[in-house]
Amino acid sequence: MRIASKRVWIADQFTPAVIELENGIIKNVLPYHQDKVDHDYGNLRIVPGFMDIHCHGAYGFDTNDAHQEGLRTWTRNIPQEGVTSFLATTITQSDDVLLKAVENVAAVMEEGYEGAELLGIHMEGPFLAQEFKGAQPEQYIVSPSLEKFKKFQDAAKGNIRYMTLATENDKNFELTDYCVKNGVVISVGHSAATYEETLMAWAHGASCMTHVFNGMSRFHHRENGLTGAALRLRTMFGEVICDGNHVTPAALNAYFLSKGPDWPIMMSDSVMAKGTPAGSRFLFGGQEIEVYEDGSAHIIETGGLAGSTLRINEGLKILVEDALVPFNYALNACTINPARCLHLEHRKGSIQTGKDADLVVLNDDYSVHQTYAKGRQCL
Repeated sequence: MRIASKRVWIADQFTPAVIELENGIIKNVLPYHQDKVDHDYGNLRIVPGFMDIHCHGAYGFDTNDAHQEGLRTWTRNIPQEGVTSFLATTITQSDDVLLKAVENVAAVMEEGYEGAELLGIHMEGPFLAQEFKGAQPEQYIVSPSLEKFKKFQDAAKGNIRYMTLATENDKNFELTDYCVKNGVVISVGHSAATYEETLMAWAHGASCMTHVFNGMSRFHHRENGLTGAALRLRTMFGEVICDGNHVTPAALNAYFLSKGPDWPIMMSDSVMAKGTPAGSRFLFGGQEIEVYEDGSAHIIETGGLAGSTLRINEGLKILVEDALVPFNYALNACTINPARCLHLEHRKGSIQTGKDADLVVLNDDYSVHQTYAKGRQCL
């Protein structure tokens, strides 16, 4: 199959081009012409497929629910927002619930599904800091344990690829060192770490921070905290929720311009409420949440934010149009940067020959016209 557009994102710029897709791979990229192409998208933008490395659920399903068909519904429908790959993300719960959740993801990955590629599991908790627990159920938060993690990873058949960890509680960085050595990305989050403790975590291989500004020690000009480290450590990835609710456009602008184009990661932190109307109620981590009119999700008992219902294509629009972040910074944040963070840049994140044929055709209003997940049309 050959698709074409006068605006294809190649090497940080739009250029007229034809993309040849074969067996799920980008076989060739050619100068633009209208002959012998299957789909000419004219002036619509073709960009790399989006990657969401922190999302708990959507369409009434949560990773912790451990239902195979719920997860398959998620993979099948998420390309509507341009997502072509993602990590199914857990929330802190009892060992029994988490074991079933990761077993379910592993089973679906093994048995097959349609749509966006399920890259594995992001384990958010239970090794977090009580002080910055956010919407995580405090009764199940525990100290980092290598033995417990190994039990989860065995149940997941090695598919835990990324873990949020309060590294200041990881004695002698035992769990951090083990995960880094075994290819699991460690992201510092839900953490009370000081600036200095964060530097030590980086020195032990922690390479990312979870939802920057949310669930972390605050910035003060004399005690910089984890937030200060997020701004200063410019060779450390940092995921950020770009819904305009968790982080204001002004703060998004400050963060992205501080970090540069290569290190911020946009993610949704979406919960099962995504894709449902305002007023919908669900259980998330054992707590009842409700969807507000602006699309945000809140814990009913406390009113606090509990994940989001953000669509990644809408996050791209917020970054560019509201936060005034340069387009290449914003696009990198949901394509090549998460791919690099997960060590997948050899096959994802950019439009180059030999890489997965993960592509999004965007309308000028940032709505998704078409999505190709490994070369297959999803819409």
